[in-house]
Amino acid sequence: MSIKVHHLNFSRSLRVLWLLEELELDYAIQAWERDKDFRAPSAAADVHPLGRFPMVEVDGRVLVESGAVLEYFADREGKLRPTDETEKLECTMFLHYAEGSLMPPLLVQLIFSRLRTAPMPFFIKPIARGIADQVDKSYTRPALDLHVGFVEKTLGERPYFAGNNFSIADIQMFYAVEAALSRASGERPNMRAWRDRVTSRPAYQGAEAKGGKAVPQTKA
Repeated sequence: MSIKVHHLNFSRSLRVLWLLEELELDYAIQAWERDKDFRAPSAAADVHPLGRFPMVEVDGRVLVESGAVLEYFADREGKLRPTDETEKLECTMFLHYAEGSLMPPLLVQLIFSRLRTAPMPFFIKPIARGIADQVDKSYTRPALDLHVGFVEKTLGERPYFAGNNFSIADIQMFYAVEAALSRASGERPNMRAWRDRVTSRPAYQGAEAKGGKAVPQTKA
C-alpha cells in the first residue's frame, strides 16, 4: 500500500499523521504551507478539486475529509475502533460531532476576532466591532459554553471520548479540543488532562515531530 499525506501546517491533516503513526504504517508527506492570510495554497486544488486538507493519496486514489480518512484506515487495519456496542456508537457520534457541532462556533469566533483587527477605514471600525460583539453575545459565547461544557463533562466521566479505550474518536476530536482550549474561556481541567494523556502517546509525538502543532498556540 502506497500512502502520501498532503499535510498543511496548523491543520486537520495532523490527525492523519497521528493515525498512521498509531497504525505503524509507512507513508510519505507532501508538506504545504499556509499563505500570509493563513489560507491554504490555491495549488492544492490540483490534488483534489476541493483543495482542502487533509488529502491522502492511497494506491492512486485521493481521500479527503479527515473523519472519512480515519474510518477508512481504521476499518482497513481493524484497529482503533471499539468493539463494545455502546462505545462504537459513541465513537461514531464524536467522529461527526467534532466538525458538525464543536468546530462551527470556534470558526465563527476566529473569523470575527480577525474582523476586529482587520485593516479598514477608521469610521467603519466601530461598526465592525459592534457586529462582532453582537455575534459573540448572541451566538458564539452561548454555543461555546454549551459545547465545551459538554466535552468537559464527558471527559470527567471517562478517560477517552468513546469510553475506556483510545480510539479514532480521540484523534478526530483533538483538533477541536486544541482550538477550544486555545480560544474558549475557563480552565477545563478534564479537557487538559485528556490532552496530556493523548499527547503523551508515542504516536502523537511522532506525528507532531513530523507535522508540527495542530493549531497555533495563543494562550496556555
